[in-house]
Amino acid sequence: PVSALPPALDGLRIGFLTDIHHSRTVPADDVARAVQLTLAQHPDLIVLGGDYVTFGDRSFVNPAAELLAPLHAPHGVFAILGNHDDDRDMPSALEAQHIEVLKDARTRIELRGERLELAGVRFWTRRFEDVARVLRKATATVLLLAHDPRRIVEAAMLQVPAVLSGHTHGGQVIIPGVGAVAGRRFPILSGLGSRENTSIFVSRGVGTVYVPVRINCPPEVAVVTLKRRAQA
Repeated sequence: PVSALPPALDGLRIGFLTDIHHSRTVPADDVARAVQLTLAQHPDLIVLGGDYVTFGDRSFVNPAAELLAPLHAPHGVFAILGNHDDDRDMPSALEAQHIEVLKDARTRIELRGERLELAGVRFWTRRFEDVARVLRKATATVLLLAHDPRRIVEAAMLQVPAVLSGHTHGGQVIIPGVGAVAGRRFPILSGLGSRENTSIFVSRGVGTVYVPVRINCPPEVAVVTLKRRAQA
């Protein structure tokens, strides 16, 4: 649900892949399968939410980008960076595969006679004034791409209608009766949430980090459909 969504954007389908973490414990076959699942849904556009490798491991940077290269959609493929991605090699590898990287930047796409602005912030872009600088003079509907779901605080203050995030892995390890170990750190671990008039979707992501398994928290390839938010 998105506040004040123009009718022309109602029903827009966004393929969303995040937290790939291609590494020794997240093999190429897993990444390739995630790509195939995304393409099979024929989304209008595709967003990549960061953390393509783990701890910036350069030996996996180019292989990760090459595995993501088959992604395509009528309105493009866009990427942001996560806390495990460096600022030079990873964006260069993605751009070599014709994936546009939004590093504290915006881009505007035209679809169905309406404009949509995609604004991407780096994981380390946290201060209100820095997020505001990326969004300055935006004149169309804005979709904020922020690896960390905690950016919903700044998004709500700036009246951004919608945010896509990852980073949490949905908790990755969820213990019955206890819940997710990481649960207390984030406003939402996975799925839909909101703050004031800002909606957010947080994906559980594809890969794993720190421990090579998921427990009670399967990986996820998401297709997010924008819908006009009902007025209270």
